[in-house]
Formats: sequence, structure tokens, C-alpha cells
Amino acid sequence: MKSKFLRPVLAVAVISMISAWAQTGSAAPAGAASSPASPATSTTMATGEGSKIGTINIEQAVIGSNEGQRDFEALSKKLDPKRSELKSQSDELEGLQKQLQTQGDKLNEDARATLVKQIETKKKALDRAAQDFQEDGQNQQKDAFQKILQKMAPSIIKYAQDNGFAMIVDTSNPWPQSPILWYDGNKYDITKAVVDLYNTQSGVPAPAAAASPKPAQAKPTPKPAAPPSTTPQK
Repeated sequence: MKSKFLRPVLAVAVISMISAWAQTGSAAPAGAASSPASPATSTTMATGEGSKIGTINIEQAVIGSNEGQRDFEALSKKLDPKRSELKSQSDELEGLQKQLQTQGDKLNEDARATLVKQIETKKKALDRAAQDFQEDGQNQQKDAFQKILQKMAPSIIKYAQDNGFAMIVDTSNPWPQSPILWYDGNKYDITKAVVDLYNTQSGVPAPAAAASPKPAQAKPTPKPAAPPSTTPQK
């Protein structure tokens, strides 16, 4: 399953970044800040004066690159302790809910009210912590994605110009989220070629666990999982 939460916040950034590289035809220093994104209505990216139109799945290209696999795996491991903490909180809350369900009618009024209050307090704390975790994880993933995309952009433009493409369009989002209704991915998709080019230029080795990584089937962005439902049972 593809990660979708990154798409809304990155779509405009992708367009702006690639368009800037296409217009200048040169690479900015590594780590340079990208210009503020501006609203856009199309995922089309002009790249040169060739005669062909190509496609690229930016999401898969970034995540499927050696650098992307390395960085997102590292980020996933970094988030694991907090994810485990939330799971423990969720399990504790579930235990209290089951206690209320099975023993609630046997408790006196004060004991039952105390248990209900405890459940409500823990649920609010868990919901707040889960939301903070989700937002923090998304921000870190977005930063990692943009960092790699900024360095990959020159590879996209170079490949397009060297191979006679007049236009490259991003197919990360399916129709109707994007204006691309249909395309022949087998014939015109340059995702793998760009990833191969970028891997060579970046010098980042392939992850040890993946002997032959395939960008088109790249591991999805690690999304911080929300804890199970914590609605009190009656």
C-alpha cells in the first residue's frame, strides 16, 4: 500500500522544485533551501525542447532510491520507541475498559465513577500523544523526502534532456487526484532510469537486505501507526 499522507504537503513542492531545476538547468549547492512553494494546478513539468513526453513516479523514485530506503528505514527505527510506548498506553486503556465492562455492575457507585474517570483521563492523554506522534512523524518524513528530492531533481532534468523528452509528468497521484487519465508506464516511465542514475551519482550503496531493489515496488513511507480504537465499551 502506498503512503498517501505525504502527497498533499509535497505535491506543490515537487512541482516548484522540478520547474526551478528545468528553468535554470543547474544544480544548487547540496542542502540549499528550496524556494517557498506556490499554488499550482498541474503536475506537468517542462524540461526541454525534445519531442517525447515521459512519466515519473516521484514518490517511488525518492523512496525507492538507495538513499531513500536507508533514510526512511532509519526514521522508522527512530520512531519505534514512541510507537511502542503508545501501544502500551493503548493496552492499559483497553484493560480498564474491559474491567468496566465485566465488573462495572458489581462496583459501588464511587468505585465505578472513579474507574470511568480514569478511563476518560487516560483516553484523552492517549489521543493527544497519538496526535502529536503522528504530526511529528509526518514532519520528519516530509523533511527527509524533500531533502532527497532536492538532490535528485538535477538527475531527473539531466535524464529528460539527454533523452529528448519535452515534458515529464509526475504520476504519484492517480486520476482524478491528478490530471493524468492514462499513460503507458512500460513505454514512457523513466522512474527506474532516474533512480539508477541518482544511485550512481549519490554513491549511497544499496541496503544490505535488498540485493536488487526495485523502485516501482518500493517500500512505502513508514507512517506512524495510530493506536487501536479506545472508545469506552458499554
